[in-house]
Amino acid sequence: MKTYTVQIAGFTRHLPIVQIEENLSIASFDLLGDVELVEVAAQKLAEKLPHVDVLITAEAKGIPLVYELSKKLQLPRYVVARKQIKSYMNQPMIHEVNSMTTSTPQILAIGYEDAAFLNYKRVAIVDDVISSGSSLEALEALVQKAGGEIVAKACILVEGDSIGRCDVIHLDKLPLFTNHIPNPSHT
Repeated sequence: MKTYTVQIAGFTRHLPIVQIEENLSIASFDLLGDVELVEVAAQKLAEKLPHVDVLITAEAKGIPLVYELSKKLQLPRYVVARKQIKSYMNQPMIHEVNSMTTSTPQILAIGYEDAAFLNYKRVAIVDDVISSGSSLEALEALVQKAGGEIVAKACILVEGDSIGRCDVIHLDKLPLFTNHIPNPSHT
């Protein structure tokens, strides 16, 4: 299996290169279960964020990051936008999203209680990787509908269309691969 090597906050990770479309492959970054990387990435992002009242992320890979980041920032609660409406959600607020890593449109949803919690708060949108920006835009729409003020957007890695964005705080970049073998320095 071909991999791409990335350095994040002093940690080396070898990411498998995975084909997601006929002519497009990505270095697949999976934060779930990587305790030491979550901890150090949260610390580095905490140092870069402005004052915030609450963090929001999309289900699921951003969850350990916002948990740890909330601890570092001493925030008592964070919000997770779910990928489906749950029966316990009161008056759910939804927004459709077409993510680069999923083949069909999805939704992101928050319940009334989370929406009320975001109202009048300074909010940072946090994710593991931001690529096309579609999930980020869906989270922005939910925060705005809820009446929150977006003061920061942050992630561990940017890739693709998001590499040149000036409005996203990030720790490193990932390339996209189109029908070619990655740079020989990567195995």
